[in-house]
Order: sequence, then C-alpha cells, then structure tokens
Amino acid sequence: MNLDQKILICFNEPARYYDNYIGKEITAENKDIDLSEREFFNQISLIKKALSKKYINVETLAINSDIKTAIKKILNYSPDVIFNFVESIEGNSNFEGFVAGVFDLLGIPYTGNGPNCLGNCLSKLRTKQILTSHGIRTPRSFFVQMDDLLLKNTFNLKYPVILKLAREDASIGISELSVVNNFESMKERLEYLFLSFNQEVLIEEYINGRELNVAILGDLVLPISEITFNNLPDDLPKIVTYEAKWSPQSIYYKNTIPKCPSMLDDQLKRKIEKMSLEAYNALECRDYARVDIRLNQKNIPYVIEVNPNPDISLDTGFVRSASSAGISYEELLYKIIVLALKRLSYDSQAAS
Repeated sequence: MNLDQKILICFNEPARYYDNYIGKEITAENKDIDLSEREFFNQISLIKKALSKKYINVETLAINSDIKTAIKKILNYSPDVIFNFVESIEGNSNFEGFVAGVFDLLGIPYTGNGPNCLGNCLSKLRTKQILTSHGIRTPRSFFVQMDDLLLKNTFNLKYPVILKLAREDASIGISELSVVNNFESMKERLEYLFLSFNQEVLIEEYINGRELNVAILGDLVLPISEITFNNLPDDLPKIVTYEAKWSPQSIYYKNTIPKCPSMLDDQLKRKIEKMSLEAYNALECRDYARVDIRLNQKNIPYVIEVNPNPDISLDTGFVRSASSAGISYEELLYKIIVLALKRLSYDSQAAS
C-alpha cells in the first residue's frame, strides 16, 4: 500500500566551483573523467523511483542561489517531509547548512542533520576542536590560515603529514601528493592548495594503517566497512583521494577496494563502535552519518572525519553497510524519512 505523505526531494543544482578538484595538475590522462556531477541526476532519479514505490506523491526540486523561488515552490507543494540532498549552492559547500536552516524556518521536517551539525562538520578545525573537547582521539594537527607564514621552528607535528582543505568534503583537493615527508614538500603543497582553492588548510599527522567507515542510522551502528589498499602500488600513500571516489580510470579508483563487513576482533570492533557513536553525538548528528576512522600500526583508532548526510548512492559505503545489516536500499530511504517524521511528532507533542 502506498502512503499518502507528500515527499519533496531537494538537491543542489550541479555546478562547478573550482577549476580543479583532483588536487594535482590536470593532464590528458585525468581530464574529463569526473563522475561526481555526471552521476548526480541519475542518483536523484533512482531515489525518486524507489520512494515512489512507497509514497503516492514524490517530487524533486533543484535548488540554486535563487532561494526566493525555491521557497515559493516548496510552499506551493507543501510537502510532509523534505528529503534533503542539498550539499552546496552553485558549488559552494559553505551554504549547505544555510539551506537546512531555511527548512527549519519554514517549519517543514527534513531528513538528516541540522544547520549546526552541518556547519561544524564542514569545518575540519571545528570538528577536531569538538572531538578533542569530548576526549575523542583524533590525529594531531596544525591549522594554517591563508596569510600565515609557516615557519619550521613553530611546526611540531611528526612526519609524514597529510594536507587537507579546511572547509571541503568529498576528498576535494586530496591526491597522492597530499601526504608529505618533510617541511619543504609541505610548504610546496601548501602553496599549491592556497593558489588553487583559496582557503585555509589543515595539516594532520598521517595515520598509516587501516581505514574504516562506520555508518550510523538513527542510533544503530551498521556493520563496519573497510577501504582496502592492498592493490595500490607501494609508492602511493594509502588514502582515499578525490580520484578514488570519482575517477573510474584512475589507479586509486581501481585499487581502493571496499570490504564489508570488515574483519575485526570483537574487542576492537566494540571500541570502534563506541568511539563512532561518541563522535556522532558530540557533533550533534541525527538520522544518519558516517564516521571515518584510521587505525595506526598498534590498532589504536583515530577519528579523521565525521560526515553528516553522507552520500547514499547505490554503490556507496553507507548503502553497503546497510545491505550487510539486511536493510535494502528502498528500506534505507524509508527509514531515513521515518526518522524525520518521528522528529516532527516529538516536536508537536513537546509544543503541546
């Protein structure tokens, strides 16, 4: 039986914000192979088709900087719930949390995380500050502003280190050149990132070990997924680059192989699940999120990222973890909507 709630799928109108997303020089080999935009509309179409099996009324709305028109269309449709896939506005990810704030002001329940969580998790510095304040282990780091002069005698991290854009996700700007082993290479990489992306950079001690993705649905930790690097050439750092996610012809895409569930002993598995839930709650996540963890050579876990509203395309780690838990793709989408509707019911009861 189809349900009569009206569902509106909101997503950002695809747009390029940077000339170069891959974090290194563009060549004939790596040009025009980026799937991140090409597959976007296909994903939305598949999600609409899946939800239409459960709900009678499902519509989509692409959102750009003309927010007045978007608000008018939302109010005219009057959805019971918005499935929020807005990750940026015209390519600028800083506006992700703003759109969730608009939904809050309109009083319409929406899936996923709220403005504060989205804003805090987008800022890698703020994420680390919050994690540290809650006693959650994260790699030691050094934050560099655009106009800072980085001096060797003030830098106190152990090499190798990895350089990340301070306010981006989806591995934008991350390549094999992101991991450096000395001060001179680090300065060269820093100058490249400043010139190419015009934003602050987080320099972090590189944790050389296994990478785990911990998907959390509501308050349920799903089976842990692992990105394996066994097939990568020895001279490449074992990291998830932009190409690993979005460029099918690249070495990284072909040789970063997901495995779910990951093979972990019970004690380590419980430790990772506990740390992931602590990180999820510390950042005030809700509905669904993914916590990325690296293990060092002694199997000590470090939180390297908290991802609210992670990608839930069919071939993603979150969906893989859900499937391993016996949750089908359609059921996953439905569960996320139910979490938003339950929040509305709770808020209504509290108000009365």
